[in-house]
Amino acid sequence: MRMFLFAKRNIKEILRDPINLFFGLGFPLVLLALLSIINSAIPPEAKNTMFQINNLAPGLTMFGSVFMALFAGMLLSKDRTSSFLMRLFTSPMTATDFILGYTLPMIVMTIVQATITLLVAGFLGLDININILFAIIMTALTSLLFVGTGLFFGSILNDKAVSGVCGALLTNVAGWLSGVFIPIDLIGGAFKTITNILPVYHSVEAIRISLSGNFNNLLPHLLVVIGYTIVIFIFAIIIFNRKMNGEKA
Repeated sequence: MRMFLFAKRNIKEILRDPINLFFGLGFPLVLLALLSIINSAIPPEAKNTMFQINNLAPGLTMFGSVFMALFAGMLLSKDRTSSFLMRLFTSPMTATDFILGYTLPMIVMTIVQATITLLVAGFLGLDININILFAIIMTALTSLLFVGTGLFFGSILNDKAVSGVCGALLTNVAGWLSGVFIPIDLIGGAFKTITNILPVYHSVEAIRISLSGNFNNLLPHLLVVIGYTIVIFIFAIIIFNRKMNGEKA
């Protein structure tokens, strides 16, 4: 119960920041519209597949969930530098309770963001069917990777540093290494090898496969994302627990 009350409070804090809400919910839609316009301007004989809606929609849905790292990291870092967490540290809540209390609102935000993005993509030519539900669920699952990343950096950095790392840096890294802007196969070489090692590309592929309804190749991508997610959450909980015990002392 304490964890859910804490999560409810965190949702209210997120809703008080309209600028970050715009970037989390609106910016993927802006990109979706712009890239769709670019795709429509490419001659059919060019046989372009880069910006086709079936490729754009899952990529930008994942890209929107990257902002959950910024939300989570900023919220945690601001709470750390205020007296709010210090008062809560005297409660029976554990480090896991705190981390989950920060995580649940991000899952809700991700579901809203993914739903809006995919429905708008429907107006731009994406087939609207039952697979959209699977894609939304997959986006919520893969977004935990970014939520955990935000909580990790939020546990060790101040809000300005978190804004730089989880904002500008992470969104750029996720955008380029996921194949959202440039297809990975088009570049190939060492770049493709790096993207296959890191989880961001696999997040997009998991969402894309869910959206297509062909789940045969889903598991390898999902396992990579889950593996990274578990590791980052373990580190986030350990570091937060140390910070928590240090404040209590």
